Formats: sequence, structure tokens, C-alpha cells
Amino acid sequence: MALFTFKLPDIGEGIAQAEVVGWHVKVGDRVEEDQPIADMMTDKATVEMESPVAGTVVRLAGEPGDQISIGAMLVEIEVEGEAAVAPPPSVETIEAETPGEAVIEATETPLPGSSNESRASFEGPGVDSEHRQPSAVETPEPPAAAPTPNRRVEEPVLASPAVRARARELGVDLAQVKPSGDHVRHSDLDAYLLYGQGQGYRPAGRSAKRADQQVKVIGMRRRIAENMAASKRAIPHFTYVEEIDVTALEDLREQLNANRGDRPKLTMLPLLIVALCKALPDFPMLNARYDDEAGVVTRHGSVHLGMATQTDSGLMVPVIRDAQDRNVWQLASEIRRLADAARSGKAKSEELSGSTLTLTSLGPLGGIATTPVINRPEVAIIGPNRVIERPVFKGKEIVAAKLMNLSISCDHRVVDGWDAASFVQAVRKLLEAPAFLFVD
Repeated sequence: MALFTFKLPDIGEGIAQAEVVGWHVKVGDRVEEDQPIADMMTDKATVEMESPVAGTVVRLAGEPGDQISIGAMLVEIEVEGEAAVAPPPSVETIEAETPGEAVIEATETPLPGSSNESRASFEGPGVDSEHRQPSAVETPEPPAAAPTPNRRVEEPVLASPAVRARARELGVDLAQVKPSGDHVRHSDLDAYLLYGQGQGYRPAGRSAKRADQQVKVIGMRRRIAENMAASKRAIPHFTYVEEIDVTALEDLREQLNANRGDRPKLTMLPLLIVALCKALPDFPMLNARYDDEAGVVTRHGSVHLGMATQTDSGLMVPVIRDAQDRNVWQLASEIRRLADAARSGKAKSEELSGSTLTLTSLGPLGGIATTPVINRPEVAIIGPNRVIERPVFKGKEIVAAKLMNLSISCDHRVVDGWDAASFVQAVRKLLEAPAFLFVD
């Protein structure tokens, strides 16, 4: 038997180190060749490392959250034969994946939910705890003594429908409530709750107090924290918000969806992207990236639009390349494809970098207004908010209108308030007269 040392290979141009996001093995585990052993995160993506040999794990390089230098020992494996060092694989042989199901989710999702680090462990599907048999060495605890009822269980509980409904809502067994007369009243229920006859009582829908939990901030969650802190620290943000009447736009969207055939259903976003792309040529300072160290602003001719997407691993920004060259149906397809890739952890590294402007939307959550944080080194980020139907004046008449607030945050070192406001007004004109979205 001999030790095989697997060193962390070069997993990307310019990458000096990578963070341990999680181990798939532990010391003492038997691994097979090509079996996943660790997830390593770089600045751009997460890479799944696979064992080049079969054997037994005898040493791991660190804990989740630790940084490992390229070329340093990642894992030692006891193998049959002579000792060896794993040859570093080429970059082309490694498939970079974004952290998806392995890290965060609050909904499908941690997003912000929850993360693998904080997700509670549950029994697997199909396990019925009531039918599980104790092992031979288990000594079941004696059952707790049942509370003594205030009347014989066989006797019917007399109570009005209102009292019964309230007891059901509170999760109280009326058989345990002592009546002050011939039937249980609201006052009897109050006394039961107040004076401790139900010491184990807990209102329905409320959970027991949970212990504090410490969760180490690693992986994508730490990367997000670092990027957001750097953005707020380095960039003087300002936010401008405008109200837009999208009644005509929503009518158009319904008409397009009614005749879409096998094309994807349109949301508001593809139409908004078309409006942004049509307005941006007159405001090149917004479709830009600022290298503050070199003191250079690059104004981009193409719109590579970042789409802030909530995933299990937190907020990711897949990029729609050359958004200005796509129609609404192509944009809808690309939005769906990129979102699915990001959430499933299959987005490629190049699909998560190179954006020139970012669009962030909370979807149905919406909110009245947002103050989004700029995706550095970009200089602007746009946030549409929820569409709300409200009465408005049209001349002397009051009519129902669908209104949406549009927010934009800008880097004040590069973008003036006048430019940001003028850009949003140009977008507003297009959205309120949507026929112009399709006119060159």
C-alpha cells in the first residue's frame, strides 16, 4: 500500500487559489476512480473535483471555507502499488459548474433563503416514524402519563359552535377544559389557557422555540457578501425611481401570449429588455464598466445584460449576450434557459461573467420601490417593481391603470443624475406606447 497525493490542479486562467465549498468524502471512506470528492469555488464558478484513483481517503486538505492554493495537496488516498502524485488535469477536462442544489435555497432555493450549510436534516422519504421498530438494544422510554380529563371521555363535550371553532383554531382539546356550568364557554377556555391547566399547550400554527444556530458563511454566500461589500464600499450609489403606466404594455403582452403557439409565455421582462436596448444607444455612459484602478470607463457597443437570478446558492447573474439583437421571443427563451441553468447548477463559467448592465427583478414580490446594489464593475443596475392596478386621472375622468415603478441605481462617479433620469424617461415613453418597441 502507498499514499497517492492529489494536488489541486490549475482550474482557470489567473486562478491562484480556490475555496473548499464542500467535501463529498471523509477520512476513511473508500473512493473509486472518477468519484466526486470535493467542490472547489473560484472567482467565477464551482468546480467538482474527481478522484483520479481508487483507494481509501486518509487525509483532507481543510474544512469548508478554507482556501487551497493551486498545486497544494487536496487529498491523500491510500492505494495499492507505488506512491504517486496525481498529474494536474488540463483546464479543458474540468467541467465548471455554478453551485446550484449544493448550496442555497429559501424557496426552491437558500435565498436567500437557506443553504446546505444551514438546511436541517430530515428523514428520507417514505419513512414512517410510527411504524419504525426499535432495535434490539433500544430501551424505549415509558410513555408519559396522559393528562387526567376533567370528565369521563365518554361524556360528550357541550359547547357552542363558536367555542368549538376557537378551540380548533387554538389546538385545544375541549375534553380537557373544565366548564363552569353545564357547557364550555369562552371564559372557561380563557381560564384553561391562562392558569396553566394546559402546561403543554401551544396554539395551532406556532412552533416551539428553536435554539440559536451558527452558520459558517462560505462558498457562494461568502462570495456574494464580499462582492456586495466591495460594491457599497467603493461605489457612491444613487437611486432614481419613476412610475410608469404599463396598461397598454400589459394589454399587448396578453395579445402576444394568446397567439404565441409553441413559443414561451412572455413576462414583462423581455419587453422591458427591448425598451432598454432601444434607449441605451443615446445613453452610452450607462452600458459601461469602470476600472477604477486604471481610471478607465469602457462604454460597450453591445448590451450583455446580466439577469439577477435567485438560486439555491444565492443570487447569481447569468448573462444574455447581445441582447440588442434578440426579439421578445428569443429573449424569453434565453431568460428561461439561463435561469434554469443557474438554478440547476449547470451554468457555464462564461455564462456568468462579462455583463455590461444588470437587470434585477423580484417578480411577484415586487415591492413599491427598490434600491439595488450595482454589480461591480458595471455602473448601473435596473430594477422593475410590482405592477399594481390603481385609479388615475385621465383628463377629467378617473380610470383604472396598471402602474409599475422602475428603479435604477448608478455609480455617481461615472453617471450623473440627469443622465439616469433622462434614460428612465426614454424607457418610460417606449413602455407607455409599446408599438414603438417594434419600430426601428
